[in-house]
Amino acid sequence: MRTRRMTQVLVTATAASSLLVACSGAGGSTSSGGGGESINVLMVGNPQMEDIAKLTKDSFTKDTGIKVNFTILPENELRDKVTQDVATQAGQYDVATIGAYEVPIWEKNGWLHELSSYADKDAGFDKADLLKPMVTSLSGSDGKLYALPFYGESSFLMYNKDVMKAKGITVPERPTWQQIADIAAEVDGAEPGMRGICLRGLAGWGELGASLSTVVNTFGGTWFTKDWKAQVSSPEFKKATNFYVDLVRRHGEAGAAQAGFTECLNAMSQKKVAMWYDATSAAGSLEDANASKVAGHVGYAYAPTVQTKSSGWLWSWAWAMPKTTKKADAASKFMLWASSKKYEQLVGERLGWSRVPAGKRASTYEIPEYKKAAASFGDITLKSIEGADPGVQPRPTVGVQYVAIPEFQDLGTKVTQEISAAIAGKTSVDKALNDGQKLAEAVAKTYQ
Repeated sequence: MRTRRMTQVLVTATAASSLLVACSGAGGSTSSGGGGESINVLMVGNPQMEDIAKLTKDSFTKDTGIKVNFTILPENELRDKVTQDVATQAGQYDVATIGAYEVPIWEKNGWLHELSSYADKDAGFDKADLLKPMVTSLSGSDGKLYALPFYGESSFLMYNKDVMKAKGITVPERPTWQQIADIAAEVDGAEPGMRGICLRGLAGWGELGASLSTVVNTFGGTWFTKDWKAQVSSPEFKKATNFYVDLVRRHGEAGAAQAGFTECLNAMSQKKVAMWYDATSAAGSLEDANASKVAGHVGYAYAPTVQTKSSGWLWSWAWAMPKTTKKADAASKFMLWASSKKYEQLVGERLGWSRVPAGKRASTYEIPEYKKAAASFGDITLKSIEGADPGVQPRPTVGVQYVAIPEFQDLGTKVTQEISAAIAGKTSVDKALNDGQKLAEAVAKTYQ
């Protein structure tokens, strides 16, 4: 009954939006390689995934003869599509990118292949080299890996050093959110068309919900208490959300209610904003001189705090194999290659060392070329991942920026839709959170 209820929750949460997503995906479906076996891979359209789509044909396919057909989707659409496919056991994909939120839930449902046995048999993979937070977050209740990390991340503050220097501002290495708000006000308009800060405003539990939840945590709030009392309308949650909405409305990017990770990355790299709070994995793209106008001119600071010592999230985009695949051997070969030291070396040599999908292996941070390319952000990224802390309030599940229950996908998305509307000036924060409280209370009843 429990598995059936989880399936119904996940399918209901995604069915409507999944019908709107074309099978080829926003990034299209591309084939690579010549004849032989082929696998279908569904992945999120982040820069690191776009890189692997470019590199696969002339490396993995050339070496193995296995063609890889990629479907690339924006984050919100990816989450809908992969959940729909796996929960209904449609079996369209052999490999998909999922994260720490999905792994423990889907493992309990029996939807994923365990991957420890594949990793253990591949001596070159070196499973012991994987960072402990990544292994823990991608393991099932039996201690086995059910996804292999492609890259890992926390969150931190990125800022334009030239703008700060011109204004005589020193950004603290460990700033408070009030300090960042004050700086955002001071640098807003520092250059023509430049806003003070970029913060995600795009609705979605993994978009706006991710960054906002870290702010809620450090303000002393939480989605649920340890005994499953909903806290969405609590004073701490409201104070954090009002702060976030006010900051992005006053000094944030244009069109903030439609801005997610990709839009903020573009805004920062094209000098449209002076600061950006988001994923540590974004640094590699910002430091890519071929695509970023701020390469070599970005400073990095730890995630801003209020009541906590740290406030960065913990996440990994990882490769998972649905139980429905009939091509487990070929799929496992691709995943092991995509998460390997060999692939990191390939990216560094072909595309540039700043673009290596890092945050998952200890050895990455010992590669001389990578250490040089990541000198400004490598150490702070690693320490942020290792120091990720959910906040001051005890909570009922694991997860920093999410609640590890199947209902959160729907709950987080609905609540952030209302908060995004508040950013757009279409409703108030109080109304958004009061409505969200009712939704959270309904979820909580299931667990009390």
